[in-house]
Amino acid sequence: MPVAPLEQENHQRDAEFNKAMHGKSAQVTGGVAAMFAKDQGAKQLAVDEYFKHFDNKRAETETAADREARTREYATLTRHYYNLATDLYEYGWGQSFHFSRYSVGESFYQAIARHEHYLAMKIGIQPGMKVLDVGCGVGGPAREIAKFTDAHITGLNNNDYQIDRATHYAVKEGLSGQLKFVKGDFMQMSFPDNSFDAVYAIEATVHAPKLEGVYGEIFRVLKPGGVFGVYEWLMTDNYDNDNVEHRAIRLAIEEGNGISNMVPISEGLAAMKNVGFELLHKEDLADRPDPMPWYWPIAGEMRYMQSYRDLFTCFRMTHFGRSVMHNFTGLLEFVGIAPKGTKKTADALAKGADGLVAGAKKKLFTPMYLMVGRKPEN
Repeated sequence: MPVAPLEQENHQRDAEFNKAMHGKSAQVTGGVAAMFAKDQGAKQLAVDEYFKHFDNKRAETETAADREARTREYATLTRHYYNLATDLYEYGWGQSFHFSRYSVGESFYQAIARHEHYLAMKIGIQPGMKVLDVGCGVGGPAREIAKFTDAHITGLNNNDYQIDRATHYAVKEGLSGQLKFVKGDFMQMSFPDNSFDAVYAIEATVHAPKLEGVYGEIFRVLKPGGVFGVYEWLMTDNYDNDNVEHRAIRLAIEEGNGISNMVPISEGLAAMKNVGFELLHKEDLADRPDPMPWYWPIAGEMRYMQSYRDLFTCFRMTHFGRSVMHNFTGLLEFVGIAPKGTKKTADALAKGADGLVAGAKKKLFTPMYLMVGRKPEN
């Protein structure tokens, strides 16, 4: 597929849209309360801009032009996806928007934190280091890694609402001195060359139109000798794009997760090497012989629940829990309490979750392909 030109950034436009759609909802505690505090017209615009790339698109008829159109508008697609999905993520998952491995006796949130600690350990983050979090979401991992390592972390994000949420949580937890959140496109970062001692990305760079582009920017802003670690979403070697069932699973994952162009493991590894990284470690952590699969919460496999708190957290992700929430939001949308598009967004996330589970069970997809690379000293 040809390389699409990068979208031109317009921070003023994005800030104005953020104010129009979200208002003061970034200061609201809880995803559900924030979800309903949106401007109807602005949210409808976000719905239209996002779903134009997926409505009436089917695996049987998907074309290269469809994928190119999504890739060309990668930044707008991702930004509006998180305008729509962030509150639903916080309601259903918490403030760290990623998957993890699980151990016996370990609660859901303990597992999420351990996954973040493991990445920090693999790239050697030390106290006082200047670290970049690429695609920081609402700052859950940044806050956890800052507390775990005593490093200073800058979070980069192209969604103003998530930056506002992340800043709110950092103040609330007394971490403002250790954390900073910056607006920007990770394909064209504003940081000078050789700015950071270490860089990490957790399930975020999959939103890039081309991995070589975002990895190249990371290589540029990383100091010589610095280390970059990423948990990447990739299709495995079992994925066959000529198989319609496989394409349907990939398309469901992309639609439900704001992704323009998901690629295979081989392309991820090639991108790391092509931009200049010395590859220190590569491994599909989803392939570890763990006692429970990484996807159990979204599959609703409650037999893996490890604590009573997990019951409340993970019930919301079961098919029944999702159905209750979606029907409830549909009712509130019908009577005018919830903004239009809330149920459509929730349904897309559910479709994406089903795609993730299907892809995992068929070993077509991994959300945690770990790559660790060092920028050479010279």
